Amino acid sequence: MIQTVGSICSGIEAASVAWKPFGVVFSWFSEIANFQSKVLKEKYPAVKNLGDMNNIPSLLLNGEIEAPDLICGGTPCQAFSLAGNQRGLNDDRGNLTLKFVDIINANDVARRKKRKSRCCVFWENVEGVLTDKTNAFGCLIASLAGLKKIQNVKRWPSSGLLEGPDRNVAWRVLDAKYFGLPQQRRRLYVLATGKNYHPEQILFEESSNEKYEYPVTPLSFSKDGHHFEVFRSYSDCLYAAYGTKWNGNAAAYNGSLFVVQDERVRRLSPLECERLMGFPDDYTNIQGARKTNRYQAVGNSWAVPVVKWIGDRLINDKKIEFVAGRNRKFLKYETLSKKAYLYHFGDGKVELADNKKVNASVVPSHCVFKTMQDIVTSEVSQDIYLSPVGCHGILRRKKERNISINLRLEKALKKVSKMMSPEDIERKSLVQKRGSRGTAAVLDL
Repeated sequence: MIQTVGSICSGIEAASVAWKPFGVVFSWFSEIANFQSKVLKEKYPAVKNLGDMNNIPSLLLNGEIEAPDLICGGTPCQAFSLAGNQRGLNDDRGNLTLKFVDIINANDVARRKKRKSRCCVFWENVEGVLTDKTNAFGCLIASLAGLKKIQNVKRWPSSGLLEGPDRNVAWRVLDAKYFGLPQQRRRLYVLATGKNYHPEQILFEESSNEKYEYPVTPLSFSKDGHHFEVFRSYSDCLYAAYGTKWNGNAAAYNGSLFVVQDERVRRLSPLECERLMGFPDDYTNIQGARKTNRYQAVGNSWAVPVVKWIGDRLINDKKIEFVAGRNRKFLKYETLSKKAYLYHFGDGKVELADNKKVNASVVPSHCVFKTMQDIVTSEVSQDIYLSPVGCHGILRRKKERNISINLRLEKALKKVSKMMSPEDIERKSLVQKRGSRGTAAVLDL
């Protein structure tokens, strides 16, 4: 039974928001970023922030902090993402994945002293960790499972299970756009439990025969007395640098992270980004918060409804009747040792006996949909609107680099860019002269 939780790389605590209805108590947080720490202090004043995660193993072993029933964390994803050059364990941030394992091991030692079972583990990261050349994922799950030999797979499947001598470890990639968030955000979720438990019963589902397609909704609509236009029913993945730089990001050209409000093009507001991730309105709007702080903190966090869905099944013990070991003849698996088996679930849909199916795909068996229309608000500040020069800059880069662009977005950008003043034209000339050196900004910040 899970009653206490420890949080690593806590950020702004999506897990606390998601699992609040389930009555678990967070024993401690671990966050070093200044703004995120301020959010934690304001929202959760009774929970101690331990700061640097590197200190946690000794704190646990010395009995200075509680050894909780569950430890959750999302060690820095930049080491496994395209934006971070995918350096994996060769990146200091990637190495924190190994420190995460050290914390789990220390927590187990502390719990054994009190005759408690091994803790459960919940870990979230970008999908790119499955193809990381340094095999950080293989190191993580092998260590959690208690294997002495690290399993190396060229490309890990998007869902699977490792049964080891210490723990059973299941993982699954899920997309937030099927959980009531209008955002295409595919993330890897790992759940590790003791040998007396089967995480595949929590993370996987009984498959339904329903087929889900994202609903087609009007992309032009009125709300709160204002006219809006969006360019897709859901957005691209919200990233931490949103609102501060674009660097030619695809969202600058497909329009999925732009809104046209009353014929003016703008970015999403921090409030709209909170909604895009499932946080309460103004969750990050603390005293002294800058927009850049809020954008980064929200973009680096977890999709709240997905974490809530997993937490509900785990904490409230909502299992399905499926144990991989009893269904090996239907599954693709490897025998690693007498006590270790590695299961590959392929595309995530597995057929068993008696027409039963198991769903371990990126799409849940029962979907919830919301669209961009649900998150936009008319109450936004003027500084998130693109200036005529900013609009012209996107169009210029599109032409110079022969980039395809959403035609409706291009039309909206052209309309705004034609409003350039004489000062704008002079500025445009300077930008074009300096553009070859890469100093021109796409947006006014």
